[in-house]
Amino acid sequence: METLRFVINVNMAIVVLMTVAYLYQYLYTIIGLIFRKVRPEKEASRLHKFATLICARNEEGVIGELIDSLKKQNYPSDLLDIYVLADNCTDSTARTAREAGAIVYERYNQKQIGKGYALDTLLSNIKEDKGQDAYDGYFIFDADNIVDLNFVNEMNKTFDRGYEVITCYRNSKNFSANWITAGYSIWFLREARFLNYPRMLLGNSCAVSGTGFFVSQRMIDENNGWPFHLLTEDIQFSVNCVINGHKIGYCDSAIVYDEQPTSFSQSWNQRLRWAKGFFQVNKKYALRLVKGIFTSSAAKMSCYDFLMTVAPCVFLAVFAVVFNLLILLGVAFQPHFWMHLIVIQASRYLMFTVVDFYIGLVIYGALTVACEWKRIKATSWQKVRYILLFPIFMATYVPITFVALKRNVSWTHIEHNSVSKFDTIAIGSQSGH
Repeated sequence: METLRFVINVNMAIVVLMTVAYLYQYLYTIIGLIFRKVRPEKEASRLHKFATLICARNEEGVIGELIDSLKKQNYPSDLLDIYVLADNCTDSTARTAREAGAIVYERYNQKQIGKGYALDTLLSNIKEDKGQDAYDGYFIFDADNIVDLNFVNEMNKTFDRGYEVITCYRNSKNFSANWITAGYSIWFLREARFLNYPRMLLGNSCAVSGTGFFVSQRMIDENNGWPFHLLTEDIQFSVNCVINGHKIGYCDSAIVYDEQPTSFSQSWNQRLRWAKGFFQVNKKYALRLVKGIFTSSAAKMSCYDFLMTVAPCVFLAVFAVVFNLLILLGVAFQPHFWMHLIVIQASRYLMFTVVDFYIGLVIYGALTVACEWKRIKATSWQKVRYILLFPIFMATYVPITFVALKRNVSWTHIEHNSVSKFDTIAIGSQSGH
């Protein structure tokens, strides 16, 4: 009976620990549901001068569409310059970007590979050619993005409120392509509605997520360029901001459309890089985040939030599953009655773990899609079907995480497609709910 009590106690301890650790995210979800209607930002006191930074590698098929959407912004064109760094390109990305109206630099460096190095190079070139104070700040995009017409104007309002770093609402160009693109899309929409939006309302720091974010010139000066070169340089930058007392803002009415990988192999490689990058960030910053929880005067909750974001808590859940499987295999054929009780306990835990994982993510996906229904470009049937498949997409993170733990991971190129391949995306004002 001691073994049975031990199994029950271990399972209960893991459930309690995971629930308590992430309880704050349930609060975020409630806030995201209650305060769905976003209040419009107050008009900015002035229009600031900005530059957009696009680091592109072999993106000739999409770079022109992004530049076109930037040139159509409802913002004075003389206050918005567009820069492209053609990074180790072997196609005509540079020529296409120049013809579309961007200022283009080219970089060839096979040793320092990654977006972080490319951004640092681009900022250095701009500083050399334009001076250190030519711009108030920079918007950073991926080459496959399409930007809503009011993006810059809305971000300018948030910047005018005093935020030195701002993230945006990340929608998808190809939600309806398949279960993989929909899985990505739901995850990023969930990040906007149930993480960054509640963080903003509560006065906590939001998190930059890959693309469509703003960084002020003052922040660039403070960091002496862009010294963030881990595999997930966006998360590294976000954590660095929190540790150093900088609060990242969120602008719900600034929308960027991002293209998600359509094949599982591309998705695997991309998320493998993300998983490895999270390990890198956790190794470099976890202790400083823990320290910030107890010592920071204004960012205790943000430090805890980001610690939970980068910590590999999936291992605890996997440990619980493996533990119960081993117990089950060890006692399954024992004749004693109390051994059967252990089998029942371990089997019940495994069954409830799988069922709770699936149902929980279906609920989370359904809440996200329901709240963002009008902003998602897909049929009603596609939205419902991909909600049901969302847990499968998330479950694939488990093997990815374990592979990332052991494998050396490097940046790999993902092919992107012209928006013409997908249904037409209207990039006018779509900020209302």
